[in-house]
Amino acid sequence: MKTIILVRHAKSSWEYDVIDHDRPLKNRGINDAHTISNKIRKEKLLIDKVLSSDAMRAKTTANIFIENLEINKSNFSLNHGLYDFSGENLLEIIKSSDKTISNLMVFGHNHAITHFVNQYGDKYIDNVPTSGLVVIEFDIDNWIDLKKGKTTKTLFPRDFK
Repeated sequence: MKTIILVRHAKSSWEYDVIDHDRPLKNRGINDAHTISNKIRKEKLLIDKVLSSDAMRAKTTANIFIENLEINKSNFSLNHGLYDFSGENLLEIIKSSDKTISNLMVFGHNHAITHFVNQYGDKYIDNVPTSGLVVIEFDIDNWIDLKKGKTTKTLFPRDFK
């Protein structure tokens, strides 16, 4: 059994004159990331590995979750390939994950996140919002064998306002 926890980065700010990759989070994004990570904390999920896009908004979101979920930072790594909007890199990175990883948490971008959850989960989601979290379980032993799974949880900021 494998479980993936996908998180779309929190709401970013357009007020700074920086390239897309370097955009920071808005205050609303920071607050939403704290809200969702604190809600999922109650689930006491075991996380074996955390991967994040190296874009500022994704890695900042990941760090908020890591802190609130008390995940060991040695289980965290940045991957430029997750700075992906189509979903091709996202899929390949997940499928190439070590088979010893049972619970994988990934921070990335849309449309890659929404495309993945609709292709591999069993619940259609029109758009995974910023700070949105989706958990999908797979009846597989190795990530390379990825096939349709079961969407077991969604947490979106709008559900807590």
